[in-house]
Amino acid sequence: MEPLPQNGLFSPWEPGVLALAVYTAVVVAMIAAILFLTERLGPKRESPVKDSPYESGIAPTGSARFLYPVPFYLVATFFLIFDVEAVYIFSWAVAFRGLGWGGWLQMSFFIVVLFVSLVYIWKKGGLDWGPEGRTQPGIPKSPL
Repeated sequence: MEPLPQNGLFSPWEPGVLALAVYTAVVVAMIAAILFLTERLGPKRESPVKDSPYESGIAPTGSARFLYPVPFYLVATFFLIFDVEAVYIFSWAVAFRGLGWGGWLQMSFFIVVLFVSLVYIWKKGGLDWGPEGRTQPGIPKSPL
């Protein structure tokens, strides 16, 4: 008696692929069934009160559209960029001994690229927040 050849999804070298595929299919089917049932069986009573925004029991006044200043978005973007940088550097520091010189060179390159990007942002005026910081081209800065 010879063992059956094991190929593809039923291979002993990849035992979790079939189970993962079945699990994913079951989860997607359950989500689709729940969404379908709630759409079909749920009550549909529209009213102006249900369509109005709820602000903790306070009737809304004015427009909900508030334009944030551009520096707000710049600060948020810079924070995300340099916060992710810190995560990579801390994880590299934890695995420093195992990575050797190759890891050190890669992290050094990563830090140099980030430093160059910081200098670029600085030169473009992305870090000038005050009223004296950003000026339009051709208009001199205020002497104050």
